[in-house]
Parts: sequence; structure tokens; C-alpha cells
Amino acid sequence: MDISTLFFLLCLLQALSLSASSKTFDTLIGTSLSVEKPSDKLVSANGEFSAGFYPVGDNAFCFAIWMTKPSVPTVVWIANRDDPVDGKGSKLSVLKDGKLHLTDSAGSVVWKTKTEALTTSEASNLQLQLMNTGNLVLYNFSSVAIWQSFDSSTDTLLPQQLLTFGTSLISNRGQGVHSSGYYKLFFDEDNALHLLFQGPKLSSLYWPDPSLEDISDAGISIYNTSRAALLDDSGYFWSSDFLKFYATDFGTVTQRRLTLDPDGNLRLYSLQEMNGIWDWVVTWQAISDPCRIHGICGPNGVCTYDHVSGRRCFCLQGFKMKDHSDWSSGCEPEFSISCNHRDESTFIQLAHVEYYGSDIDFLQNLTFQDCQEECLNRCNCKGFQYRFSLKDGGYDCYPKSRLLNGLRSPNFAGDLYLRVPKAGISNHKLPDEEFRLQCSSIVSKQERSTYENKTVKLLLWFATAVGGVEVSCIVLVWFFLLKTSKRPDSTAQGYLGLTTKFKRFTFNELRKATRGFKEVIGQGAGGIVYKGVLSDQRVAAIKRLNEANQGEAEFLAEVNTIGMLNHMYLIEMWGYCVEGKHKLLVYEYMEHGSLVENLSSNSLDWKKRFEIAVGAAKGLAYLHEECLEWVLHCDIKPQNILLNADFQPKVADFGLSKLQSRSKIDHSSFSRMRGTRGYMAPEWVYNLPITSKVDVYSYGIVLLEMVTGKSPNVMHTADNGEIREHKRLVMLVRENVNIGTTTKKSWIEEIIDPMLTNNYDKAKMELLVKVALQCIAEDKDERPTMTQVIEMLMNHED
Repeated sequence: MDISTLFFLLCLLQALSLSASSKTFDTLIGTSLSVEKPSDKLVSANGEFSAGFYPVGDNAFCFAIWMTKPSVPTVVWIANRDDPVDGKGSKLSVLKDGKLHLTDSAGSVVWKTKTEALTTSEASNLQLQLMNTGNLVLYNFSSVAIWQSFDSSTDTLLPQQLLTFGTSLISNRGQGVHSSGYYKLFFDEDNALHLLFQGPKLSSLYWPDPSLEDISDAGISIYNTSRAALLDDSGYFWSSDFLKFYATDFGTVTQRRLTLDPDGNLRLYSLQEMNGIWDWVVTWQAISDPCRIHGICGPNGVCTYDHVSGRRCFCLQGFKMKDHSDWSSGCEPEFSISCNHRDESTFIQLAHVEYYGSDIDFLQNLTFQDCQEECLNRCNCKGFQYRFSLKDGGYDCYPKSRLLNGLRSPNFAGDLYLRVPKAGISNHKLPDEEFRLQCSSIVSKQERSTYENKTVKLLLWFATAVGGVEVSCIVLVWFFLLKTSKRPDSTAQGYLGLTTKFKRFTFNELRKATRGFKEVIGQGAGGIVYKGVLSDQRVAAIKRLNEANQGEAEFLAEVNTIGMLNHMYLIEMWGYCVEGKHKLLVYEYMEHGSLVENLSSNSLDWKKRFEIAVGAAKGLAYLHEECLEWVLHCDIKPQNILLNADFQPKVADFGLSKLQSRSKIDHSSFSRMRGTRGYMAPEWVYNLPITSKVDVYSYGIVLLEMVTGKSPNVMHTADNGEIREHKRLVMLVRENVNIGTTTKKSWIEEIIDPMLTNNYDKAKMELLVKVALQCIAEDKDERPTMTQVIEMLMNHED
């Protein structure tokens, strides 16, 4: 039996379990469960699962499902994990419209199922049942499941519960704290399962190992688009990206659960009996070294791990713990460094300490002194990573803008040099001698030279053993100077290391590539775009930015951030140029130009328009929710959605928007209005907080424009050809939808782009309009997120 057949049978088994309504479970029929009655709960027929109000604090309850067999009940699903109710008057009700409603003592709805409303006949004899699998299912009068808890997992995946592209696991905030935490297991756009750290300010993928050049090196395939995973009762896990594993007690008949724990590790647990007590035992885990999990010790923290002491967090020298109750808040400096006085800074060497990510730059084959200079010349440089590259035979330099995801391991062949003031720092000491400053810079070079020549290493060991410290140092210095020639010219070498294509160009290179900036292919508020041919014969779009007050260091920091954003529906940046007042960005060239050009040229049929809508939504969802920095585009319009040779959309000009910390999502502020008239959300006009919902609004306008072929401001004409009325596109569409709904006529025919000539999928075009109208709601809180937009479009596809 092949894998695909096994997977089909497992899915069929789950479907059969849902339809087996002939079995009698403890059932709730057309009534409610009260928080004030502990006996008000559902129990599965096998007695292994219960559903009811679970205490999560003082006078705080969540409606949950838990396993009853362990010595301490284990919660596997929660409806209102981030919004508990109080212990008086709260209840879960089965309403006549076919929905479950959880209300608090004031009668306010804190949670409800997202199902379509049923007719009176359909809503009769509704039954809520807790299955033996731990799945809570709501059946209609025909015994068809209209909602199930398996479709909205929290932190745990149970056997027979399918994990798909539309579902994910979100960790708890802490042990015994059931609110949403910082870690997420989900299928990303590359069709592979990933673990993501999504902290208050930054997010980053950390599993599979992000340092791998190719995800296939982890045994992962990205070519299966089904995006589904399943755990069976025997302890076998299979995913469509070819990830599979077995529990160490594979085959044993017992309860199991796959849980994303608060520490960010994904673990498979088996229920085992020991001395008459049932308890959970870890039978598989995703990450063996917990320090490889991002966010564990917070900013400026360092994680260490060994099998005896376990995992520990420390603050760097000169830093103190920010919140003594929560290591994820990290450490804060007890010193400050002036940007205008570089001579006031020095560096402390931290051996075998690594900070992953937040590289300002990547400089290859650099001497130690030049790497140090690179950091001193950058105001935002907190320190630099310096390590020998076996692949290139030279030293690599990584200036750091932040010190995140820190770990110390003897297996890491590199050091961190922490930038501190020369005036000194506090006497705070780390508990390990390895963190202290080495007495001589020669010693650090001796350690690094061991990767270059084993013969010299043996010689140094011998010289040290016989006391020839001076001879050893002389030999070491000579060898180091011989191996490290003078620093290569950064412009000649050019590449920053984000990808092999990301390059720093000279202004003369780009002037030659564009033949003196002759062929203009686009123009906007940010600058003019020219077509060019690079020295390697790649056709590029080269944007010459308008002069701005932004300094070179700030520009380079932003460009590096933009360059790290990588998504199939975002325009790819190949490089940049910054020379004096000249600032240019080099992008991939898009053969079919912008969406606005294609809408007016009759080159887009309804299928292409729908695919463009989905692709643009995925690109925006990545910017808002998945990339390392939370990015607002602020100018979504057809001119900024470009189409390649296959008419695949790519969102462009996102790099010119304001990069925002994720912690400022609810109170973002901008110094001036941004965007284009007709596509701008009401928040800009009324000076309300700016969030990602401004992009959602603009996206909704673009959807209407794709369906109707009309710009946001529409001119109506009378029969004699004279202009009779001037209306906004939104008003026009809403009027036709309302009239069509009232008269039961097909409103889509009244607004559809005439270029489609009645050759379109009516249902999909209507869906685009309905989604668009949700996106352009006046109240930003009523607009969906871009992820929800994708779900609405993709669910219709399914």
C-alpha cells in the first residue's frame, strides 16, 4: 500500500467517524450548558473526553475539551482561549439558526461558530455531540455535521484530526496559561510545514532549520500542493510535504496528542501507565536542541543547553533582565552609545555565541579590523558576528542591527563581538567564564586560525606547552596576516549575501544598463522606473528614487530588510545603488507590465482575474502577518500589481512603505497621508490609527476594478452622450447589488466588465464582489484580514 492510498484511507476513516450518528453519545439538543453547573458537560461514549466550562483562573472559565484519563486533565481544545468568561451567568447555547454561541454574564457573545444560518426546518433537532475521537460535532436535522472542533484547532492535534492549509496550531502562552502564545505550526506558501515564532515585535521561521540553503536538505518536498497532515492512533504522522515520523512506542494502543508547547517545540505525547498512574510521555519531538527555537531568551539574551542542566537563559554583559517573570521579554542595556562619537565604542568578544538573523550586511573575506570598522561606522550596529568560512576560505562579517535568537554552543565555529562604550559597563557578570573578554586579541586569532591549518595548530599547541608564548604569538600573527589580504572593495565585490542575486551596483553600472536612463516603463510618486539590461544579460526594472532626506545608513538598513522579504507574489529585488544623492532599486522585470495596463487592453479573461486576486492577497498576507517585519504597503492599486510572462501577479513598491514594528499594529502613526485618491481607506481622512486594514480597503477597491473594468471614480453618461452624473465605483456597485438582491435579478450582469463579453464564471465574479464589499467596510474592524480573504477565495476554489 503506497502513502497516498494510506492517506486516503485515514481521511475516509475520519469522515466515517463523523457520519456514524447511529452511536449514542452524551448529547446536547437545542439547549445550553451553564458555567454555574459543573455537571453541565458532554462526555464521550468511551469516557475519555469531556467538554464543558474549564477553570483557567480566578472566576475565569473557557469552554474546552479535555482528556479525563491522565492524573491531571489535559485540555486539547478551547473555544475562547483569549477571552474567558466569568463564573456566573455564562453559558454555551445551541441556537435555532444552527450556530453555537458562548455568552458571558452580561449576555455578550464572546465566541460563536462561523457557519451559515439555517432555515427553520433545517435547524430543527440540532445535536451537539462529543465523539470518541475528542471531536465536538454539531449535527443538523439530517445528521450532517455542520461544524466540528477538529476544523479549528488550538495547540493540539489529535489522532484522525486533519491539519490543512486553513488550520494551524498556536501554542499556549505558558504552562497552565491557555491564552494564545508566540509559536505557530502551519503550512506556508511553499507547501511545507513550518514552525514560526511570532513575537510582539518580530517574527521568524525556525523549523525546518532556516540556515539550510535548500529546504529539501531536510527531506522536505514543496511540490505537493494538497497541504494536509494527519496523525493516526498507532503513532504514525504523515504530511503532504513528505515529513513523516513514528512515535517511539509505535503500534501501542493508547491515547496520543501532538502539541505545540509554550516553549515552541512540537512534541508527540503518548499516555502511559507508571505505577498505577497515567501520565504523558514524550515519544517524538521536532527540535532536539531547544536553544534553536527562536525567541526563547528574548532580545539580547543568550540560551545555553546541556543534558544535565537543561536549557538556561543569560543576559549579555552590561545588560539586565527586562521582566523577571518572562524571559521572552529579553534583556535591556545598562549603557548607551552615542551615534556621533564612534571613538567612544569598543568591543567585547563572546566566544561561540551566535545571534541568528537581523544582519545589517553580509561582507565576505574581510579582515577583523575592517569588520570592526564596518560596525563602528553604522549607528544601529549592536555588534558583529565574525567567523571563518570553510566554503570560501575567508572570514565572513555580519554586522547586527538587533541581537535576537542568541545561543552559545561549543559547536558554533564563530564569535560575537558586542559593541559597548569604552567608558565601561556595569559590573554585571555572567555565570560562565567563557563570556568574559579575552585578555589578548591574539588569543582570539589563535582560536580562529585552527580552522585554516592543522599543522600550525599543532605547532601552537606545542609552543604553548613548552612555554613559548611569545614565539606562538609571532607565528600566529604572521600566519593571520598572510591569510587575510587587504579588504576587498565593497563596490567591486558588491554582493550583500541575502541571496546570490542581491547586489550593490554603482551608479555608472545602472546608467550603462539603462543606456543613460532612456526607456521609461513606469512612474509614480516615489520615482521613475526604467528598463535596463544588466551586465549578466538579465532584463531589470530600475527605479530611480526621488531625492529624500533619508541618510545612507537608514537607507541601507531599510533596503536590507526589504531584500530579505521573499515571496512568490512579491516583486523580487535584485540590488540597489546609493551614491551621494543617487538612490536606485533594481527589480526583476515583469513582461506584462501592470494590472491597470492589462485591464484596459482586453488581455485578462475571468480566470486570470480571479488568479490575480488570489495571488495579490497572498502577497499582502505575507507582508502583514508572516515576514520578519510587519509591513504596510499603503498604496495598493492596479499600477502596483505587476504581471509576469505567465500573468502571475506580484505586488510591487511595498519597499517604499513605512516598516512598522508588530507591536505598533494598533497605534501606528504616520507623518503624512499615503496612498492614491480613490483607493485610500477612511482612516487616512479622519486621522484614525493606521493598521494593515488600510491595505485591505485598497485591495477591495482593486477587486471591484478588476470585476467592473471601471476606475474608482466613474463617469455616467446619458443616452445623448452628455455627462449626467459622477459616482464613486463603490456606490455604483452597492446600488446594483442592493437592487439585484431586492428584485432577485442577476446584479453581476449589470456591473461586469463589458470586455468579458458574457464569458465568465458568474459565481466566482460574484464572490470577488462580495469579498470586496467586506474589504471596503467603513469600520476597519469589520474588514477581514488578508489571510481571511485568502480563505474565502480558496474555500470557494475547493
